[in-house]
Amino acid sequence: MSEACPPSACDSCRAARGELERLGLNLAKWDHVVALAGNPNTGKSTLFNRLTGLRQHTGNWPGKTIARAEGGFGYNGQRYKIVDLPGTYSLRSASPDETVAREFLLFGQPDLTLVVVDATSLERNLNLVLQILQITDRVVVAINLMDEAKAHGILIDARKLAKDLGVPVVPCVARSGEGVDDLLAEMDAVANGKVATKPYRLKLDVPGLSRSMDALVEKLKQRFPGLPHAEWIALRLLEGDRTIAAKVADGSIGKLTEDAAEKVRQSA
Repeated sequence: MSEACPPSACDSCRAARGELERLGLNLAKWDHVVALAGNPNTGKSTLFNRLTGLRQHTGNWPGKTIARAEGGFGYNGQRYKIVDLPGTYSLRSASPDETVAREFLLFGQPDLTLVVVDATSLERNLNLVLQILQITDRVVVAINLMDEAKAHGILIDARKLAKDLGVPVVPCVARSGEGVDDLLAEMDAVANGKVATKPYRLKLDVPGLSRSMDALVEKLKQRFPGLPHAEWIALRLLEGDRTIAAKVADGSIGKLTEDAAEKVRQSA
């Protein structure tokens, strides 16, 4: 969403900016919006504090008692707003906190999603990373708590992991700031299109699934024109996600993008 985007991208940039403004985010001063996601207890908030310093605003998501934190920082001549989402283990979860995170990631259309994972519990944390890679190309993974991993004798090949995931992966220690400069460089590169990501996508090789998915996606698009991530929603319906099914049945799924944007507009 850089002010220097090419003319061919202006329509999509304006559309995404409009969605975020309806989500509640004041974008008047920012070039890019970053969603900060991750499991609970990964050091996500510590990294948020490291990136933003005192340039923060705290409050509740509009209409909810769930806390949110927003902050800003500058890098390489660009202005970034970062939204610290509630910790979540999965985009399939339906607790109030996790629903807020899921709907922002799906319908808020941030310019970049920074996923923080715990180096000491990497396998468990990668579940959320893989789900986020299903819905967006613009992802950077921060492997935090590398000092604790080292203390436990855990070795992580970040380059190999980045190759497997198809997005930048940066080891860091948010408490001390180790690796944060490298992380900022990768975030800036992805947000500005300097790095071409090729996110790993799970293949749904189930007999008959593609046909059912295609039919359901077509019906969703007919009923809700412009609905983002219709394929993801269709898959959730086929898996029996009652929360999504209820939103489709009552028509509120069509307002999620507008609601998501409203949640971010009301910042200081």
